Amino acid sequence: MALTCNIGAAGKAARLRVGIMGVAAGLGLALFVGIGVLPSIGWWAVAASVAGGSFAIWEARAGWCIVRAMGFKTPV
Repeated sequence: MALTCNIGAAGKAARLRVGIMGVAAGLGLALFVGIGVLPSIGWWAVAASVAGGSFAIWEARAGWCIVRAMGFKTPV
């Protein structure tokens, strides 16, 4: 299945911002889990945040959105 570009420049920029914020939040969570503020189960939240943020960054780079590919209309 070939991925065709289905988002414009505004969508790419929005996904890039969301992705960077997701990865940054994951790193912040990792700090809190690492110093013991959050329980060790928080590593799952760290992994999910970093994975989601990384996927959003990849979507921005590829110009492809999985939600739009499934047929949903997104505002950006």
